[in-house]
Amino acid sequence: MADIVRQGRLQDPPFRLRGGQQLLATLAAASALMFAAPGMALASNGSGKTGSSAKAGSAAHKDKAGKAAAGSGSKRNDIRAATNSRAAFVKEAKDLRGAKSRKLGAAEVRTAAAAATTKPARRPASAAPIQEAGSAEARLIAVYEMFGRGQTRPALAKARDLVRDYPNFQLAQLVYGDLLAAQVPPSNSLPDTASIAKMRGNPAMAELHEESKRRLQALRDRPPANTVPSQFLALSTRSRYAIAVDASRSRLYLFENSDKGLKLAADYYISVGKAGTDKTTEGDARTPLGVYYITSSLDPKSLKDFYGAGALPINYPNPYDVRRGKTGSGIWLHGTPPQQFARAPLASDGCVVMANPDLKQLLRKVQIGATPVVTARSLQWISQTQAEKESQSITSAITGWKDARASGNEAQLKKFYLPDFQRIGKKSNEGISVVDDEVKYAQGKRVQLKDMSYLHWKDGDDTMVVSFGEVFEGEKSGRSRRQYWLRQGTDWKLFHEEILG
Repeated sequence: MADIVRQGRLQDPPFRLRGGQQLLATLAAASALMFAAPGMALASNGSGKTGSSAKAGSAAHKDKAGKAAAGSGSKRNDIRAATNSRAAFVKEAKDLRGAKSRKLGAAEVRTAAAAATTKPARRPASAAPIQEAGSAEARLIAVYEMFGRGQTRPALAKARDLVRDYPNFQLAQLVYGDLLAAQVPPSNSLPDTASIAKMRGNPAMAELHEESKRRLQALRDRPPANTVPSQFLALSTRSRYAIAVDASRSRLYLFENSDKGLKLAADYYISVGKAGTDKTTEGDARTPLGVYYITSSLDPKSLKDFYGAGALPINYPNPYDVRRGKTGSGIWLHGTPPQQFARAPLASDGCVVMANPDLKQLLRKVQIGATPVVTARSLQWISQTQAEKESQSITSAITGWKDARASGNEAQLKKFYLPDFQRIGKKSNEGISVVDDEVKYAQGKRVQLKDMSYLHWKDGDDTMVVSFGEVFEGEKSGRSRRQYWLRQGTDWKLFHEEILG
């Protein structure tokens, strides 16, 4: 079994080793633990690391091996767990089929299932399907669906093709193993009790089970139609794409932006920090929460294999983080080592980690300095109407700030700044120097603000990240700004500003 399973994750695709009864026994054990023991998901908490991926990482991103509760149980219980594997898998697949029939449209079901045949479903009130039909995840979901319809052999064929095309996709290998085990009588495929006990005590198996649950949850819990994350109140069309991360669902949502607003383009499975979210200090292994921007795109040739297809750093800590004393750096969206398709839901040192094929899609779309990235514990979805309503108060504040500046009313303009206001790292003297500068810069001219973006963040404090360009009457160009506002009572106050150009 050591040749097939190392550190609880299959290293070679099963189809290369088929034919041996021992193989089927081992795969049946793995599948039984993954699908017939849902409680094992609680043992993971994202602390384990794989034997191959950790060697490829740098010191800043290496994972520490975790501990999970090891179950022993009686031989009778272990055998029952193995023999119930297929029943549990069937239930999972049928549940998925039911969820998709309720929440996804007929065309979407046909696309995800590829060659499968299904009856048209009612048009749902849900968002777009995950990724493209040819993606590894969509193909895995199609295997679940076909098995749930009793199409065992076609499901097995699709699973075999999937692990052939993605030999490092450990979860797909386990699903394929379960389908293989389902082809032989249970009495012939039962592994020995020691093998099951060893699998049951391996944290990596619990991690794979949790990964499976979260991928399926992404299909069951789709964003409502015509909604956006509550942080995206308004986004200029200069930002062609926007990214939102939901840590509770291990999901990254990619939105395409146009003059008609944001539209969900794709969503992907991701991993976050081993210790969860809400980063506060350097080395706490947490993923930060807040509103950020992509600051650069790192060439994979300049990186270790650990980071896979590339890396997209974000501007953590942002000015709001700095204001609250948060520390740390080097938070990236990056890929996985070549030998590893995906990581456990909680597996990084704070970065957001994606499968390399998914990251490559993202790399082709993001804009340096213009693509916002929202990272949240759990995304809340709102309608466009609600977003417009919630942006009214900050719109009024921006208008008041602009009018006070244009009129040269320094006393009124000063009211919009907090005493510790900073512009590009330079402190003002209780807002006086910046007020003088703004009045002199405006010189009573009429100004047009354009390309407005409002990104809302609320976590005790109520903050707004506002980006815009300004052009004075009679001029062809002007400043581009990014301002950070904090609500105090009913008023919005500026505490930081970046002049972008």
